Amino acid sequence: MLRFFATALSVLMLAGSAQAQVKATVESGVLAGTSGETAEVFRNIPFAAPPVGKLRWAPPAPPVAWTGERDATANGPSCMQPMSPDGSPNAGGANGPMSEDCLQLNVFAPKAARKAPVMVWLHGGGHRTGAGWVYDGSNFARDGVVLVSINYRLGPLGYFAHPALTREAGAEPTGNYGLMDQIAALEWVQRNIAAFGGDPKNVTVFGESAGGMSTLALLSTPKAKPLFKRAIVQSGGGWFRVSTLADEEAKGAKAAESLRLAGAEASANDLRKLPAATLIAKLGGDYGPFVDGKLMTETPSQAFAAGRAADLPLIIGANSGEDSLLGPWKPEMAATISAAARSVYAEEAAASDETLGRAVFTDRLMVGPARWVAAKASGGKPAWLYHFSYVGSRFRPMMTRAFHAAEIQYVFEYWGRRTPMSAVSDEDRAMATLMHACWVAFAKAGVPKCGTQPWPAYSPRSDQLMEFGAGNGVRAGFRKSRLDAQETVALPTLALPAN
Repeated sequence: MLRFFATALSVLMLAGSAQAQVKATVESGVLAGTSGETAEVFRNIPFAAPPVGKLRWAPPAPPVAWTGERDATANGPSCMQPMSPDGSPNAGGANGPMSEDCLQLNVFAPKAARKAPVMVWLHGGGHRTGAGWVYDGSNFARDGVVLVSINYRLGPLGYFAHPALTREAGAEPTGNYGLMDQIAALEWVQRNIAAFGGDPKNVTVFGESAGGMSTLALLSTPKAKPLFKRAIVQSGGGWFRVSTLADEEAKGAKAAESLRLAGAEASANDLRKLPAATLIAKLGGDYGPFVDGKLMTETPSQAFAAGRAADLPLIIGANSGEDSLLGPWKPEMAATISAAARSVYAEEAAASDETLGRAVFTDRLMVGPARWVAAKASGGKPAWLYHFSYVGSRFRPMMTRAFHAAEIQYVFEYWGRRTPMSAVSDEDRAMATLMHACWVAFAKAGVPKCGTQPWPAYSPRSDQLMEFGAGNGVRAGFRKSRLDAQETVALPTLALPAN
């Protein structure tokens, strides 16, 4: 199954300030959070028991109750992940403390909310980095939405299979622990979000990159389908090759051998004795949801192709510069470009091999899959397709395309600690106001009403999308010949069910 590269995320963090205290009672006890100008904020709320000891590489267990009031004013630790040695944010935007005991979430609620729509944010970071606390949901709360941001297990602690763990699991699912965490968080929302004024019957799941891929996985996982009503996929792909439990067990056995254990013969106890820091430091590779046969029985591509994905209103799209994930261009990369691609992408080929390679990469990884998923979803509840090409004012001297994750600041209408407000133009603010309004309207009523131009639902016949760019507007037949060619090449590799 295709995994995602680590993203170069824009970092969004709530700035601290003196705020009044506010309380909420959830199933595990009383929380003491803060009440600011636009939101009531509760941080570091456990939605599952600490996944340590015997619970490492096990499905999430119910959260542990506490007595008295739990301080919910400070961020909790990030899940275990590679961190930058100098303490700066990593590719997923995280820095600071991390721990295996990390299954917590954050709630940003409107003041005096009552049955407000809920949005659950799944962060990106290649399933290896990132954290829910990085993102500030205050502006969603300002506009009447309860925003929940979550942590989930990452890397070899989040997506790891081994024969010993499979035997131990018995009838329980194994391997997809990060996906299980996301489901556990959604179940917690169903049980507890009313305590913050949220409506458990009106939940939208949205995520970017690995979070977008996770959203597609949730749409394709039977256990998750009843837990949310709408979905938004930002740069989450949609074309996934099959990786089975047996495939992942083989990878896990090799990983154990690399750690001086007995490969496939290592015991679950031997694996759990390894320090979490060692696992994170030593075990590279791709991570993410896979077909384990119990929790996840097919890839999202297979589910959408067969009409078995959850039939929910959907927004899906990608950015014009997803090739930022490709990194620096190397001349030898040109050898991987086929003659057919050079023919279909004639304009890009005439410019340079790099221009061609980056266009093919962007379309294959994100733009083509988004259009294909929208087409498959359009036969039921409506789907809306977008293309984000807006380049922020501060980036225009150095780039012409919107890099991977560039849209997050505009969706949250928040610029984060890496962007001084002096670098944000009025045009940037207008784009953020527009895009944020689209997402809020979708969460409230299931239709992305934003701006003065209607955004039509996608259908393969009209092939229309909304472009968020220098000139916003509806585009018909966007990159059609190129994306049609991408489907011809990609779809036969995905083990899709026969029509």
